[in-house]
Amino acid sequence: MTQQKPGIAVLKSKSGTYPQNFQRYIDEVKEDDLEMAFKNQMPAAEFFFQSISEEVSKRKYAEDKWTIKELLQHIIDAERVFAYRALCFARKDEHTLPSFDENEYAANSNANDRYWQDMVAEFSLVRKSTEYLYNSFRNEAINAIGKASDYTMGVSTLGFVIVGHVNHHIKIIQERYIGV
Repeated sequence: MTQQKPGIAVLKSKSGTYPQNFQRYIDEVKEDDLEMAFKNQMPAAEFFFQSISEEVSKRKYAEDKWTIKELLQHIIDAERVFAYRALCFARKDEHTLPSFDENEYAANSNANDRYWQDMVAEFSLVRKSTEYLYNSFRNEAINAIGKASDYTMGVSTLGFVIVGHVNHHIKIIQERYIGV
């Protein structure tokens, strides 16, 4: 016998406690319901990433920019960091979580030494894990707020940031790397 989900609808807030620079990611999510946003994003995101060849994944659109591989690794790393923050906040961890330097993470990721399809599979598995985490949250957890770096943010808002961050970077890949 499986447990039934409690049916908590996590809706996007029009304003909230989060840094202004995250607004661009929240704005990238067309759905107002987080569960639907997660559900709707993955088939298209997986199809998009799977359509990129190993050769194309090595492209940069400018000398000082990341390759597509490094960009996907950044997406994976950021989702892990954001999901960890959501977990800590939901579990009432009162510590201020550290920031993360995306450029240092990229420089030390060795993404360009990896196989593209392995990275795509990893992205899918990380997202599946994030969805399971969010499905485990109940009202008190989903509405929890915590502190990371120099800002305060809610668990539900982090979910929308996760989805929007992926949308943001897919758009960049389409526009700047492969000209779709």
